[in-house]
Amino acid sequence: MSQVVQETHQEFWRPPSPVAADEIVVREAHPTMAETCPRCGTEFLLGSRFCHSCGGRRREAVSAEARADAAAIAGIWQQGVSRVHSLVSGISWSKITFPSWLRYLHFHEIKSWLGLPTASLIAFVVGIGCVAGALLVGLLTAKTYVDWQAIQFYRAEWLLAATASFVAAILLKKPSRD
Repeated sequence: MSQVVQETHQEFWRPPSPVAADEIVVREAHPTMAETCPRCGTEFLLGSRFCHSCGGRRREAVSAEARADAAAIAGIWQQGVSRVHSLVSGISWSKITFPSWLRYLHFHEIKSWLGLPTASLIAFVVGIGCVAGALLVGLLTAKTYVDWQAIQFYRAEWLLAATASFVAAILLKKPSRD
């Protein structure tokens, strides 16, 4: 049987070992979670958070350095948030003058102009957003026929969502008394 397959380079069950300057490089794997349950000693299933036999919680094997780094990043984030909050709270919004046409974009102004109730207006705005999404999907460039088909499928999904939203807006509209 060995005569059938000639010049085989590597057996399929042996992984090739990386060689750098005639030395074998050994890379250690750093597991992110423990491999066996501390309560019963059984191995955890792949990707599980709990033991399948006793229900014990899986411990995370995070080093002290990683915890210290996470705490430092959290502290930096908290400092940034507090700085932005103090900056925004220091702005006097009453002194800022806005253009007069901006009052037409208020929600209650649009609601009275269109004559729609709140739920119907929200569904209408979501429908307009979905139509805009369908138009923006058209800006994607397709290099192959399969990509073009996927883009058309996305566009059809956006238009279907817009249709459902417009139908919801029509159904939520209260009938007029006139």
